[in-house]
Amino acid sequence: MPGIDDLYLDEAFRSLRGHKRLADDAIAQLTDEQFFAAPDAESNSIAVIVKHLAGNMRSRFTGFLTSDGEKPDRNRDREFIMHADAKREEVLSSWEQNWHLVFETINSLHPDDLGRTVMIRSEPHSVLQAINRQVVHYAYHVGQIVYLAKHWKGAAWKSLSVPKGQSEQYNAELLRKRGK
Repeated sequence: MPGIDDLYLDEAFRSLRGHKRLADDAIAQLTDEQFFAAPDAESNSIAVIVKHLAGNMRSRFTGFLTSDGEKPDRNRDREFIMHADAKREEVLSSWEQNWHLVFETINSLHPDDLGRTVMIRSEPHSVLQAINRQVVHYAYHVGQIVYLAKHWKGAAWKSLSVPKGQSEQYNAELLRKRGK
C-alpha cells in the first residue's frame, strides 16, 4: 500500500495535469485575436498569463532541489509584457516546454524528498510547501484563463465541466454509467 508521501506526489501530479488540461482546452477554443486580447488596459490577456506561468515554471522547477526557485535571470515584470509581433505558437511552445519541466521534476521526486528544504526568493520551504505553492498559483491563473476564454467565446463556449443548467442530467448519466 502506498504511503501518504507517495499519495501526495501522485495527487500533486494529477492536480497539475488537470490544471494544464483545463487551460489547454480553454485556449484551444480561442482565435489568435482572443488569445492576445485583454479586457482593458489594466488586465492581462490569456497570452500574458500563459507567458507568466511559463516563466514561473522555468524559474521554480529548474534545479528544483538545488537552486533558489527565483532564478537570477528571471525578469518577472517582462512576463507581463506582450510584444505586438508575438506569435501564439511561440507563447504556447514555451508553455509546453515548461509544463514538461514541471511534470518531469514532480515525477523525479521521491517520498523522502517532501521534507527537504528548498528556497524560493531566499525563503525556506519544504518541498511539500513549494509544490503546494505552485499548485495553488497555477490553479489561480488557470481559473483566470478559463474565465477569460469563456468571456471571449460567449454563447459559442464549450463547457469544460458540467454545463450550466445540466447538473441533474450529468448526475443521472454518471449513475447510469456506474450501473446504479
